[in-house]
Order: sequence, then structure tokens, then C-alpha cells
Amino acid sequence: MDFGILGAIVSVGGLGLIFGGGLAYASKLFYVYVDPRVEEVDEELPGANCGACGLAGCRQMALAVVEGKLTAAECPVANDEARAKVAAIMGTDAVTAEEMVAVVYCQGSPDHCVERFDYQGVKSCTAAELVGGGFKACTYGCLGLGECVDACQFDAMLMGEDKLPKVIEANCTGCGKCVEACPRGIMAMIPKNAYIYNACVNQDRGKTVKNVCDIGCTGCTLCANPKTTPSGMITMNKETNLPIFHYSIEDDSVLSVFKCPPRSIIDKLNRPEPPKPPKPEKKEKPVVEKQE
Repeated sequence: MDFGILGAIVSVGGLGLIFGGGLAYASKLFYVYVDPRVEEVDEELPGANCGACGLAGCRQMALAVVEGKLTAAECPVANDEARAKVAAIMGTDAVTAEEMVAVVYCQGSPDHCVERFDYQGVKSCTAAELVGGGFKACTYGCLGLGECVDACQFDAMLMGEDKLPKVIEANCTGCGKCVEACPRGIMAMIPKNAYIYNACVNQDRGKTVKNVCDIGCTGCTLCANPKTTPSGMITMNKETNLPIFHYSIEDDSVLSVFKCPPRSIIDKLNRPEPPKPPKPEKKEKPVVEKQE
């Protein structure tokens, strides 16, 4: 028998035992306990890894939920059923969250909004913004290059023929990634059960707006007039000259859509104008006979 080969086998085997023992010892020494609930919570989360919760992915959120730093309500993509299951795992009451949906705060298509020059650069809203402040005369308007659409991971957006983004509400999870992507603040999140919103973010007033877009909000305040919205659901922001919609107030002021002169307020349901209340009948004055 070749003792050289035998010695090599014994040496390699010995090294294997030493390294194996070292790894076993290291695994115990550096062992990090992982709560088994992390796996259970992770399984109930959507698995989109969209980052809408502010973390890198669903695994990180599961860790944060188990550590008590977040609740399932912080995941806008999860539905109420998933949130209830996570709450059951954690032994807490289910926390529901108001469903949100993305909307486009601009109607400035080329036939409504003036363009200052023909942009031929990179197809990116952020890049176009750097070229002379964008090619649109309205410095607040949508640049229409689809950066928000590219950011959507749920096939909930597309670019329309009018060069404006469109939201497919049935697919929208309310993750808010489109809002983060837009350099001009055109995208916004509103409650899913809210039907009216102002589709304009131009902070100028009157003629200044009309000169660049014929469908932009002019800050006329008619929508916020108590006669139009007596509930106070719409008020005016004096700093931006734009209406604020207080969706917590249970009122759906569809009348404001028709009171808006440029029609910058949108009704998602496209409802007809409410009938005007009948004018009160004039009371006839009683005839007083003159006494002779």
C-alpha cells in the first residue's frame, strides 16, 4: 500500500473534520434567531417587492411587522384579507387602510396646452425638465414622456394618444410609485371612493393660466363657494391658488364640476349636471281694501 496516498487521505480527512467542527462552532457562535412568524407574515404579503412601504421588499417589511415597527396597513398593495391574516399571526386586531388610487392632475394635451419647442432629447420627464425647464409653456404641466408609466409595476398605467398618462383603476394597487417618479407632481393619490378632483397643479391665476392652457385651473374660487359646496368639502389654498378637496367630509360636490369655467375639475363617473332647485314661488301680497 502506498503510504503517501494514505497519508494524503488522512490529512484531507483531518482537515475536513477540523473545518467542519469550526463551521459548526461558528454557526452556534454567530447564530441569529429569526422569529418563525417572519416567514408566516412574508407569505401573506403580496410579494411585489415594490418598496411602497418604504423598505426594500416584503421580507424586510415582514421583519418590521414582527418587530412591531410597522403594521400590515403600511403595505398599500395588501388587501384587507391579507392584513387580517397578518394580524391573526401577530395576535392583534386587524388594521384596515383606506384604499387609494392614482390620478393624473393634468389635462394639458397638445391640443389644450402650448408647447414652446420640439423636444428631441432622452425620453424621460426628468431629462426634459432639465432642458430649459421643459418644452411646455405651462411650467407645471405634464411632459407626457411616461416616466410614471415606467415606474408602475402593476400594469395600471399607459400613455394615451393625447400624450397624457392614463390610470387603469382596476389594476392600481395604490403603491404610489408613479407619484414618486413624476418630477412635476402631476401624479397624486386620492381615496378610491372619491370621485371628483382638480386635474391641474398650475399655481398661477387667470390670464396667466389661460395663455398657456385653455383647460387649466384659474383660481377663480367658484368651486369652493359656499353656494356650490356648502359642506366645506372644497376650500381654496391661498398660497397655491388651487382648491383643496377634503375627502374626509362626506360630500360629493359634483356641482363644482359644472361650476368650474375651464372644466379643470374631473368627475370620474361622468355624471350629468344636477338639476337646479326650483325657484320659490312668489307669494302674492294680500289685497288690502281701502276704507272710505
